[in-house]
Amino acid sequence: MHFGLTGEQEMIVKTVRDFVETEIYPHENEVERTGFVPPELGREIARKCREIGFFGCNFPEEVGGAGLDHTSFTLVERELGRGSMALTVFFGRPSGILMACEGDQREKYLLPSVRGDKFDALAITEPDAGSDMRGMKCFARRDGDDWIVNGTKHFISHADIADFVIVFVATGEEETPHGPKKLITCFLVDRDTPGFEIREGYSSVSHRGYRNCILTFDECRLPPTQVLGDVHKGFDIANQWLYGTRLTVAATCVGRARRAFDYALNQAADRKQFGRPIGANQGVSFKLADMITEIDAADLLTLSAAWRLDQGLTSNREIASAKLFATEMLARVTDEAIQIFGGMGLMDDLPLARFWRDARVERIWDGTSEIQRHIISRDLLRPLGV
Repeated sequence: MHFGLTGEQEMIVKTVRDFVETEIYPHENEVERTGFVPPELGREIARKCREIGFFGCNFPEEVGGAGLDHTSFTLVERELGRGSMALTVFFGRPSGILMACEGDQREKYLLPSVRGDKFDALAITEPDAGSDMRGMKCFARRDGDDWIVNGTKHFISHADIADFVIVFVATGEEETPHGPKKLITCFLVDRDTPGFEIREGYSSVSHRGYRNCILTFDECRLPPTQVLGDVHKGFDIANQWLYGTRLTVAATCVGRARRAFDYALNQAADRKQFGRPIGANQGVSFKLADMITEIDAADLLTLSAAWRLDQGLTSNREIASAKLFATEMLARVTDEAIQIFGGMGLMDDLPLARFWRDARVERIWDGTSEIQRHIISRDLLRPLGV
């Protein structure tokens, strides 16, 4: 087994880390204070991302992307995880679901998204349908060839800056051995579509400035050209691409944990109490040992899962393990970093309290820790007939 990075991957890590430190870090405190990213700043970050050739880097070269493999793209996400998500969202990584675009959809949605001319948002979650995707109530009925959509989505990340939204909607039911289940269809919905509204969402303690939105559909008419993939097959599309978003969460948690650890390590070496650095005391040094061990373990789990994707190997359980461990690791590492700083760790002079608050949502979105444990245990027990 080879654990080293290639020369190209080392260049990717350095380029993205330099970008985050130069273009993201200087604006973080203001975004944290205001909970807002000025549109001109977002456009500037996107422009600079295009200049270094990383916009749409998760897409193949034939559609204008950089064609990074899963491992290299996971390294990109890991480095972006060091910075404020409200700002790094403009380091464009469109939803991979857009590769399902066909015909005119490619010119209208896929290619502009990869170029950075349009931003997308992904809408699945509803007030009564989070982990249970098939429990969604947002419904589309046929009217001739068109679809009429009614319902609500919420917790929709960065829909405030999106030009269009990729929406999953119930379009019927099917009978199964376990009872009736919703049939799901994926639609592409432009921001200015009549009957569709994007509203400001909830105020969150995590990732300030990274807005969540509420989407409402009121007799919203969509022609068949807005269906992404096949009718009633949206669940298959979602399952195919959501694995990657969970890997992204794991990677960003590793990056953020390493940044928090750097603060804690330097504090342990620099701060003196009772005549010597606090890191000389086992009460602090053992914390550092545990922190770096967990960070390295999460990093290896995440990169191993990405490598499996590149090899075409089954990786559902491995991605779930990476997401589960990395998100829970980040909570422990940020908490211990604050403990090493004492009271100063909770002050706004340092970003640690922000890391600590941001860490809390990672165990919830893109599949809760409980859902990841369900995926892992099901993968282990199904071959045994359980």
